[in-house]
Amino acid sequence: MASVTAEDIQSELDTFNIAFNSDTVDKMLEQCLCHRLKGDEIVFEWFAFSTSKNQLLLTLDNLDQFEHEILNKKKKSKGSSKGSQLNKTRDINSIQELIRAEEEEENLLDSYSTPAKGSQKRALTTPEHPQSKRGVARLASPSLMLSPASFSPSATPSQKYGMRGGRGEVVSSFGTVQGPRWTGKGQTSVRVEMLGGGDNSLISSYKYMFQRLRDVREVLTEKIEELGEELRSHFNIEEFSPVSLPVQDSITVLGQVCCDSNGKLNAQSVLLEAGQEQGGRQVPVDLSELQEFSLFPGQVVVMDGMNTSGEKFVATKLYEGIPLPFYCPSEVKQEMDEVSEPMMVMMACGPYTPSESLTYDPLIDLITIINKDRPDVCILFGPFVDSKHEQIEKNQVTETFQSIFKRCVDSIVEGTKGSGCRLVFVPSQRDVNHHYIYPQPPFNLTNLSKDDTARVTLASDPCTLLIGNVTFGLTSTDILFHMGAEEISSGTGTERFSRIMKHMLTQRSYYPLYPPVEEVNMDYEKFQQFSQMNLTPDILIVPSELRYFIKDVIGCVCVNPGRLTKGQVGGTYGRLLVQPNPVLVDGKRVSPCIAGQVVKI
Repeated sequence: MASVTAEDIQSELDTFNIAFNSDTVDKMLEQCLCHRLKGDEIVFEWFAFSTSKNQLLLTLDNLDQFEHEILNKKKKSKGSSKGSQLNKTRDINSIQELIRAEEEEENLLDSYSTPAKGSQKRALTTPEHPQSKRGVARLASPSLMLSPASFSPSATPSQKYGMRGGRGEVVSSFGTVQGPRWTGKGQTSVRVEMLGGGDNSLISSYKYMFQRLRDVREVLTEKIEELGEELRSHFNIEEFSPVSLPVQDSITVLGQVCCDSNGKLNAQSVLLEAGQEQGGRQVPVDLSELQEFSLFPGQVVVMDGMNTSGEKFVATKLYEGIPLPFYCPSEVKQEMDEVSEPMMVMMACGPYTPSESLTYDPLIDLITIINKDRPDVCILFGPFVDSKHEQIEKNQVTETFQSIFKRCVDSIVEGTKGSGCRLVFVPSQRDVNHHYIYPQPPFNLTNLSKDDTARVTLASDPCTLLIGNVTFGLTSTDILFHMGAEEISSGTGTERFSRIMKHMLTQRSYYPLYPPVEEVNMDYEKFQQFSQMNLTPDILIVPSELRYFIKDVIGCVCVNPGRLTKGQVGGTYGRLLVQPNPVLVDGKRVSPCIAGQVVKI
């Protein structure tokens, strides 16, 4: 399904003369992503719903009611477009083979022709290949490295991106900034390192596609047992009973939430799969006695309840998960009255081009902002060469994907050299030139100079970074979107993003969902080694297609900076003011994050 944009929804709403504002459009866009709907489909559904309710106005509260009554009950379509995609790919390959065959034929004829004749060979052009690669001039000037003509001969600057409004507008904020301004000092001396290092950090590529099913089972069982032991010790539980044991008394059970079918989890399809020590069986769970719950597939839970028949467990209590402690080095402690100068951390997530053009204007604008604001650290998430971009999918480019990526990185490194900021590059599953595996190894940049290497950090996805003495959890995989489509809840009184962030922190994992979505190729041996949290980060950055936010969740400041482009228009980036060392108030630790903002590009 093609990506839905806010403009698509606005156009459809205008067709029906439905009044809207930016908040309601963003909410409908979020619902489209979560329920896999197109822009026209969700507007049709809303129009029918509002008509049946005496012309309801389009408000956030009414959209929540609409989602609860209509979208959550709407069955997902089972149809798949894979067949048509395969045919489309086959057609493109056929065209490429014809082009190669014709070029070879002309080369053969040229070898028998005179030089004058050979020089008149015509250029081959097709809709898929507008111009032969051999006919494209290489641009040597560094100032033209991101020129659209260098990547695609048919590329033109995006008019919608150039005409965007609200540049520099703050759309979400956290904390207050009274004294300090939103500028850094561009300190290359700021320490940036992978937390743990050595065997605890993924620093290079690895062999994958060698895992066995029993190895996956062992990883999942170990996760259940480790979290179960933490919960047993914290809540002083004597022991866990087998979930399938028929008893008349209340028992405490441990297991992993799963679904009784391949469809979306709902309150009637919840199964609890016990660990090997508790029998390893799957038993349906009745949630009707719980006053509140929030569950998703793969979640490790401890429940009280009864199973009188051995066939269904009636849950009466769901235990809260327990997060890990924060990082707090004993040698660096400062009271509130002796805090040091804050550092500024900027973050942005790709794609760095509009959807209809392979022009890197948004990235050039971001480089300009970096040079103006001089952040101490800038964290850049992929995709840098987006596999979902139409021209990349159709291979309508004049250079290799790796060459385009190298130009992007060189432009960022060279373009920000004057600002002095430290750069962190995090890959994405959508980077067409990189490994499609999770956890994802860092980029390999062999052409950096010694000075550039000193200020560039190549991180994996996911990873935990230590910047100064503040821990940052980073992942470019859209876990918000993936878990938001699977999580079910009732009576929690909290909004979805906070619940998902809390699940990540209490399940102590950067990707607690099991099974993962189809597009995430999980290597479970490396997942166990590199994708688990060894501590609760001070700041957790989770870029997503869903709506941007900055919020405190059980002491951790969670940030979704959004994406730098949203369809054909500009998106958002984030920035934080952070104390470089842990701060104590009356001997107790407080969050080092002073303030944060999400800003329109």
